[in-house]
Amino acid sequence: MARKRKKHREEEHMDESWLIPYADILTLLLALFIVLFSTSTIDQQKLDKMSQVFNQIFDGGTGFMDNPSPLDVPVLPNKTNESDESSAYIEDQRALAGIQDSVDEYIAVNALEKQFATKLTDEGLLVTIRDNILFEMGQAEVKTEYRQIAEDIADLLVFDPPRNVVITGHTDDIPISSIEFSSNWELSVMRSVNFLKILVENNTIDPLYFSAKGYGEFRPVASNDTAEGRAQNRRVEVLIQPRVLEDGTLNDSPQ
Repeated sequence: MARKRKKHREEEHMDESWLIPYADILTLLLALFIVLFSTSTIDQQKLDKMSQVFNQIFDGGTGFMDNPSPLDVPVLPNKTNESDESSAYIEDQRALAGIQDSVDEYIAVNALEKQFATKLTDEGLLVTIRDNILFEMGQAEVKTEYRQIAEDIADLLVFDPPRNVVITGHTDDIPISSIEFSSNWELSVMRSVNFLKILVENNTIDPLYFSAKGYGEFRPVASNDTAEGRAQNRRVEVLIQPRVLEDGTLNDSPQ
């Protein structure tokens, strides 16, 4: 009787050795993507973050076949807009410094150092004028002999494009009570308004960008306990504002 031949079931087997080099290729592609992305706007901070990612990939990381934990790839922000805003602000500050140089030159040529002062502040370029060169005590009309100074200042306040300019009047704390003014507030406001009127008579100035205020005795720059301090507090200030604020916001609309 013929012996039946036993059938042997062959175990099916799939060779998965290709997955290991495939995982390495994906890892290298990830590293290449990070390099290409970073080179567009590279800086020291990005280099440090890239170094951390590479250390995780090549030193501390594992292949995806070994069930690794996800890598936290840093998001590299685009700082183009921030750079543009910063550049615009810096350029505008340079322009204000140039205006200050022009005013300082006028002060020096006319020997007005004791009556004028300039200072760059966070709010803009501040030009301070002592009241005794413009007004009589307790009066708000600009002295006739000093109208030319106001007209010269007007020429220095012609900007293209225009800037916002604020004229502010200040007094000492000695109370005033006259037929014309019942308080230092009124006196300070009218001094700034009358000075502004002379400025805008210059046809090249756009009145839309100019305004006047008065603070009376409430914003002193020196002590009112001495005659010298009170003289410093009696003043008119011309604030030339920046066109670009530090955060990049434009400040070029009329007030």
